[in-house]
Amino acid sequence: MNTEFIRIRSAKDIIISSVLTLSGCVLVALPTSTSINIAGFFMIFAGLILFMTMKTGYKEVTSGKSFCKKEIYFAQSLRNEVADAISGKPASINLSEEDKGNGIRLDIYHSKKDGKAYLQLFEYIPYKYEPCSKVYEYEYVAIENLVK
Repeated sequence: MNTEFIRIRSAKDIIISSVLTLSGCVLVALPTSTSINIAGFFMIFAGLILFMTMKTGYKEVTSGKSFCKKEIYFAQSLRNEVADAISGKPASINLSEEDKGNGIRLDIYHSKKDGKAYLQLFEYIPYKYEPCSKVYEYEYVAIENLVK
């Protein structure tokens, strides 16, 4: 199974940029002082830039379903332990070791609505993270403690 995810604009991204842009338009349209109008123009430009750049959602390419992503970082010394856990029982991952290093990264794509989750382990090779495991598919309830 070759699972690939692409970044998309989530509903939250669209709402934030729309509210910012519309608030700026209201400030510009009101007969107020020049400083308020300048703040309104700044809000309009900020909303437009956020709309063009902000993509916090993820979509699985083959099915087209939307997912959220969570990244968990571990020390390099825990690579085998985490790799064994995601291949068999992901709930057994020791989260007390989280953020004590950044040698490996666990990517979790999850969707509570669809009840699916995908896990993949990445290893830091200078200047980027390279995949060091295949993508594992689980039911959402099996990894629920990892995404809280």
